[in-house]
Amino acid sequence: MLFKILGPLQVRGIDEMGSSVRRAILTAFLLRPRQTIGVAELSELLWDDPPASATANIRSHLTGLRRSLDEAGPGLSHRLKTFRGGRSGYGLQVDPDEFDLPRFTLAARHGRNMLLRGEAARAVTTLEDAMALWRGPFGQELPPTRWFNAHVAGLNNARFDALQDLFAARILADRTELLSLRIESAIAEAPYRQRLWELLAAVHCIHGDAASALSVIKRCQRLFADDLGLGLPPHVEAMQLAALNWNGDQARRLVAAHALAPDGELPARTTEAQPLLS
Repeated sequence: MLFKILGPLQVRGIDEMGSSVRRAILTAFLLRPRQTIGVAELSELLWDDPPASATANIRSHLTGLRRSLDEAGPGLSHRLKTFRGGRSGYGLQVDPDEFDLPRFTLAARHGRNMLLRGEAARAVTTLEDAMALWRGPFGQELPPTRWFNAHVAGLNNARFDALQDLFAARILADRTELLSLRIESAIAEAPYRQRLWELLAAVHCIHGDAASALSVIKRCQRLFADDLGLGLPPHVEAMQLAALNWNGDQARRLVAAHALAPDGELPARTTEAQPLLS
């Protein structure tokens, strides 16, 4: 793979990309492949309040970027095109199979569709391939501008959406070995993702460990109350009932119902929920 942006930026054949501005420019081109970006627009992407020297800085960094690309492969700098006339600006010519973001997006979508069709085992394989493309959170080296921040939030949310689909698929495929540890790691990164708490409680419940499931639910309740002023999320509350009943099958059914339901829709319950944990 020629370019990798799902984690620290990497270009095949280059050990060091140079300045943070140069890395940000290349990332911007990769986020908008085969599109023309003018110097003025690049300035607004790189700085919320562009300095007077922005144009000169960008042109200098583009020259350095071309040198870096040629270090990666002779002639690779020709991929960085200069356009003149009515659509003056710059653009990177890169095919979808040459960098990781399109591969991840396609694999995550295929895995989600398999999960929706009830093909849990196939979904696990596809979603594991999707997650293997990630080498860490996206955007840690990027300037904190409005444009980049929006992409950081969007891509990292897509990462956790795919992780949640993967965890649900593993539960439904009865492949839960060490799954609780993986979900705990995800919660450490994204503690306010309600679905992660639901899935973690489900794994313990399916394993017959109701005490651990209830402990997870209590941790979730305390976090949401103390940090957000919210009650227990509805899906976690539904999982509480399965744990109180020591019912692993019910926990699995709740995971399946949530995986197949529209976002935010609570699966139907046939039994009245118990009071929240104190």
